[in-house]
Amino acid sequence: MLEALTAQALELMTRFGERTGETAQRAPLRYLWTDAFAVCNLLGLERATGDGRHRESALRLVDHVHHTLGRHRSDDVRTGWLSGLSEQEGEAHPTRGGLRIGKSLPERPPDERAEDRLEWDRDGQYFHYLTKWMHALDQVTRSTRQPIFNAWARELADVAHRAFTYAPPSGVGKRMHWKMSIDLSRPLVASMGHHDPLDGFVTYAQLDATARGMGAAASGPDLKYATADFAAMMEPGALATADPLGLGGLLVDAFRVEQLIEEGAVAKGDPLLGALLDAALVGLHQYLQEPDLRSPAHRRLAFRELGLAIGLAAVGFMDRNARQAPEWFADDPNLGGRLASLMRYAPVRREIEAFWIQPEHRRSDTWLEHEDINDVMLATSLAPEGFLLIQPIAG
Repeated sequence: MLEALTAQALELMTRFGERTGETAQRAPLRYLWTDAFAVCNLLGLERATGDGRHRESALRLVDHVHHTLGRHRSDDVRTGWLSGLSEQEGEAHPTRGGLRIGKSLPERPPDERAEDRLEWDRDGQYFHYLTKWMHALDQVTRSTRQPIFNAWARELADVAHRAFTYAPPSGVGKRMHWKMSIDLSRPLVASMGHHDPLDGFVTYAQLDATARGMGAAASGPDLKYATADFAAMMEPGALATADPLGLGGLLVDAFRVEQLIEEGAVAKGDPLLGALLDAALVGLHQYLQEPDLRSPAHRRLAFRELGLAIGLAAVGFMDRNARQAPEWFADDPNLGGRLASLMRYAPVRREIEAFWIQPEHRRSDTWLEHEDINDVMLATSLAPEGFLLIQPIAG
């Protein structure tokens, strides 16, 4: 019999598949962030249940994302693959032109003035969405032992690095654009995302680790130069945020760094892990002073809170690892103290889940407006193994 939380996650993922055209005969609705989490969830459900149909669903979803978000919109005068490759070449390299966000409105034309609120609903490419998809593709390779998915992730990583990073005229180190046009030819939002260099560094290190572990079977661009670029752009002392989704991202990246240290992809003793835990502690203290988690459902954004819940699930895995292998922290005892401090916030995860699992709260306008992403991220928090655990390359 399925564990209760896994069963709830399976129910949420089943509804998501039917609603978005993955398992029902209806027009497909693809959104890159949501679909990245969904692929990971399906891989996790396959391991939890032993039902190979979940892995098949994950592979089918990957194909649908590439054939939808890797191509121009149906309301665009441009057609074909975003990369401009021929149909045959595009099939072989579906990520080489990047992937659209999947927003409802077309991207802002070059001659139109930017409007901050409207830009949220316009299509384009986000770096932090692309890194989520790279992670999902890499998890598919580690789950199926098929190197092609890692190769596609590395091709996406290569084009994203070249498109989103730039050297300012001042010459003061490289920077990043937050949002690019669909064809990656121009920035739509020129400012740099707070955690984009961090996401780039951790994700690219993971992709390289997988490629090395797969040996000659893996292919794709060398990401060492790009990874070094992101490392140079990071400011470890300035990562703190009181945004719940950003906080969750810090904690997820901390756990990924820990796993990459264990694989030898990040040097043991790298100060980044401690910096991430410190930043999360500062942000959690600030966020929990706010009234958000005490507000009624119609004044809350579930997917942002659930991002924090997923991050707190990552803290739980780190705590389990620390208890099973206490010698891991021997070189830096401060890591154990930081982790113990973070574990005091662990109950917040279940509080968030318990609130949003209640049917009456999922009938609020704020839930229904973002139903797909809310369902998928709630499923991730309830059964986080598929998203959080980087599968071993061997075995």
